[in-house]
Amino acid sequence: MADRALIEKVFEAGGGIFRLNPVFVPRPFGKAGRRLKLHPDDYYALGLERGSIKERWFSSTIAAQNGPLAAPDEGMSYVAASYGNDEKFTLKEAIDTLGKDIIGDELLKKYGGWPMYSKFFDFFNPLFHHVHLMFEHAAKVGKLGKPESYYFPPQLNNHSGEMNATYFGFDPDTKPEEVKKRLRDYNKGDTRITELSRAYRVELGTGWFTPAGVIHAPASWLTYEPQWNSDVNSVQENVVSGEIYNRSFLVAEVPQDKKDDIDYIFSLLDWEKNIDPNYKKHYFRPPVTAIADKAHTEKWVSYANDYFSAKELTVEPGQKVTVKDGAAYGLICVQGRGKLNNWTIEAPTLLRFGQQSSDEFFVSEDAAKKGVAVENHSPVESLVILKHFGPNHPDAPKALKD
Repeated sequence: MADRALIEKVFEAGGGIFRLNPVFVPRPFGKAGRRLKLHPDDYYALGLERGSIKERWFSSTIAAQNGPLAAPDEGMSYVAASYGNDEKFTLKEAIDTLGKDIIGDELLKKYGGWPMYSKFFDFFNPLFHHVHLMFEHAAKVGKLGKPESYYFPPQLNNHSGEMNATYFGFDPDTKPEEVKKRLRDYNKGDTRITELSRAYRVELGTGWFTPAGVIHAPASWLTYEPQWNSDVNSVQENVVSGEIYNRSFLVAEVPQDKKDDIDYIFSLLDWEKNIDPNYKKHYFRPPVTAIADKAHTEKWVSYANDYFSAKELTVEPGQKVTVKDGAAYGLICVQGRGKLNNWTIEAPTLLRFGQQSSDEFFVSEDAAKKGVAVENHSPVESLVILKHFGPNHPDAPKALKD
């Protein structure tokens, strides 16, 4: 049961801004990239059975779909009540309690809550070729579709891991039967399905939008990923970097009566988008400058989609600016130190699992519209913040520039 009095007290004391605790999420497959600023001793903080920690989630009101050993609240963001104690409540509880006071009337009426979250994806090896379900397919297993976007922050990418390119879709000349044959042979041996795909080398400081229904095998760079409120996929690559992914990964989100139906599994793919001959033209997202002056720069790094957007804010050494936005947002600081209104904000050097931090916040719609004062306290280093919004930021670019 949410403690309304506590939530209201923390919200008022923070001036409409919540400070969030770090949320680290393990995955039982792959190798950790170790770029999350987590202490080296803590990458197996939840035990070897859970695998190493490879993700950090932001502004999350949903739990990770992470197997039977996962806690019911794994992946969910918690608001820190105070630096002086460990009292906390979930961001979801806060939004369920205060509603439009936090996220505004529009999001509350249309979605009943906060509809997106973001994460740092941090694998040393490339991820499997997989597809996030479109909304109609996800609904058949009681879930939502999952479009997502990528941005590659230079501050957190001191190495590229094993693979510096991401596969998207299939070569335009690929025939459906070629893909279906690889899916039929899933248990016979390495199907090497990425032989049918296209890879694009990652350029730091840029990003991509990936619609639901497009198969992709992400590079092993640390990636900032704004995405829809879902954790649902079908893994269509069975061997990656020598690691085997059994057939359960392929059909985990397929209705029981369709688990042996290759035509249905194939239908999880939005075929026309997967073989788009101009894929980069349509889905690559170079940054778009919103404002630039001697004190600060803001760039859109996720935009031109119906689900979410994101900005990168850079405040120069010793400068103070007031930044207004037309919608609520979450944020993560990736470089520097300073003030966020009356809050201390700083990018961590090293975090222990379970430790509080001063790098992640959630800004209510009213506070965002009034303007947030951001001050860089370093005389030499930039202060850099990534900000993730839902689908209602009025200034987010709606279309790509020619």
